[in-house]
Amino acid sequence: MTTIKGPAIFLAQFASDEAPFNTLDNICRWAASLGFVGVQIPSWDQRFIDLQKAAESNTYADEIKGIVASHGMHITELSTHLQGQLVAVHPAYDAQFDGFAPTAVHNNPTARQAWAVQQLMYAAKASYNLGLTAHATFSGSLLWHNVYPWPQRPEGLIETGFTELAKRWMPILNEFDNYGVDLCYEVHAGEDLHDGISYERFLDKVQQHPRACLLYDPSHFILQCLDYIEYIDHYHERIKACHVKDAEFRPDGKQGVYGGYLNWPDRAGRFRSLGDGQVDFKRMFSKLAQYNYTGWAVLEWECSIKHPEVGAAEGAAFIKQHIIPVTNKTFDDFASTGANEALNRKILGLH
Repeated sequence: MTTIKGPAIFLAQFASDEAPFNTLDNICRWAASLGFVGVQIPSWDQRFIDLQKAAESNTYADEIKGIVASHGMHITELSTHLQGQLVAVHPAYDAQFDGFAPTAVHNNPTARQAWAVQQLMYAAKASYNLGLTAHATFSGSLLWHNVYPWPQRPEGLIETGFTELAKRWMPILNEFDNYGVDLCYEVHAGEDLHDGISYERFLDKVQQHPRACLLYDPSHFILQCLDYIEYIDHYHERIKACHVKDAEFRPDGKQGVYGGYLNWPDRAGRFRSLGDGQVDFKRMFSKLAQYNYTGWAVLEWECSIKHPEVGAAEGAAFIKQHIIPVTNKTFDDFASTGANEALNRKILGLH
């Protein structure tokens, strides 16, 4: 077994034009001061990284690594959550998702999708140049408006949707394979990959592609009442990245999973700062250690109640406390009788 690496922090929720959240150097200094030893970098934020430049220039990639290393830290993964979302967008969401892309491709879904695919291609090479082996993203969605089976779905609709989704992602997966990087989909509401079943549908369509991996985040499973511990049993071989995020689900007589169109503070299911929700992190970290998860434990801080800087400071200590230093010996070695084939046969009654 291998001890999980961390604590690390996803920088997206903290990015700002105000110091210390306005440059990679400043935000790494801040994160290190809290006890974090790794950063997951949002690749769309040019205050932290120029993704195309990191893909095309080893010198620039080394500069980025050097900035992070100067604070005693490591880059855990790059993230293309926003760009990945744009690989597959249903027209109903065009106006809302245009904001994830440059203005030059607004009101042009074809150009926007091509831009997103190119971003993912850059991310594969940039990850390689930065010495990374995993990458975080979203799958996007063509089918989310059909997540509830009403009106009745035409026969073959879901099959067609996943066939198209796989068609869009297959060249990207192959590019990541070329650079030896696992592409980790964050299974998430609003995405076509939002639970185990939908992930398996996709996996079948991409022919069990070895790079079609998972970013594990238990908070999204709390909000849909999915067993987030058993999920690890099913998919541990594909889990190559991890967001440590808390959540709570407290339904009442007026709302449940769908939340009545309420905003986050008032929803039955909502994200919380670490330790304030319902995720059993002791079981989660134990299960990941049991299956020899070798990646990073990355805080993704999202909470509509607690101040983010407080959540970050508490999160670093929380993750450090929950990471299990794994053993290199069996606890009952003191009672070992050693290897003895003759004794084994005698115990079994064999001659």
